[in-house]
Amino acid sequence: MLALTVTRRILTELWHTRRSLIFWALFPALMLLLFGLIYAGDSSPADSFNYTAPGILIGAAFFFSCLGGPIAAIVAERERNTLKRLLLSPLSGTAYFLGLLLAFLVVAAGQTVVVYAIAFAFGGSFRGSLVLGTLVVVLSVASYVGLGFVFGSHFTKRTEEVNGPVAAIGVPLLVLGGTFFPSSVLPDYLYRIAHLNPIFHMNEAMDAVSAEELGAGAIVDHLVFLVLFAGATLAFGVQSYRAMLQRERVL
Repeated sequence: MLALTVTRRILTELWHTRRSLIFWALFPALMLLLFGLIYAGDSSPADSFNYTAPGILIGAAFFFSCLGGPIAAIVAERERNTLKRLLLSPLSGTAYFLGLLLAFLVVAAGQTVVVYAIAFAFGGSFRGSLVLGTLVVVLSVASYVGLGFVFGSHFTKRTEEVNGPVAAIGVPLLVLGGTFFPSSVLPDYLYRIAHLNPIFHMNEAMDAVSAEELGAGAIVDHLVFLVLFAGATLAFGVQSYRAMLQRERVL
């Protein structure tokens, strides 16, 4: 119940401001149109949008909403001094994380509809299992939210600091993860390094399901990596959250 309270509060705030929701829908839509038409060239755009949509969904859509959003939410708690109230509540770090996760799963669902509606309009399709695709989306969002939870509670203290870790760490991970071009074009040494990148596993798994119609056996390694990564970021994020509340208690 406490997690759902956090979810409702975050979604209500996002709905009242609307600005973030608009940009989180507009940015991936424009990126998909751009890259889909560029890669299509003079040929039919259907295949181009089939292969472009998964990367844009994971990179351009989820990256900014489900990574940047939780960071901004935690920083806003600190700036509004609502952390003081959290100190007096029975809300645990795990419940707060679950509340964030549920809120941004709702956002991610909306972004998925936007991205694939555009892909379908240009002849694209989702070729694989919807259940498996949903699992990839949930694990991807959990990984992003977990990473945002760590950054928000440990590394950023003011609103103007939010873009720093997102740009400095996140954007290189997007490039190395094959968001804007196939990972097969990477040199061998970078391709091996990319296997340590969670975004690489998100993109590879989503592309395999959505564009190549592959089953669970083909992406099990990617799914295992994402489960472990999401669990690790949750554990570290909860610890960072507790440390943040302890610092507030001292202040």
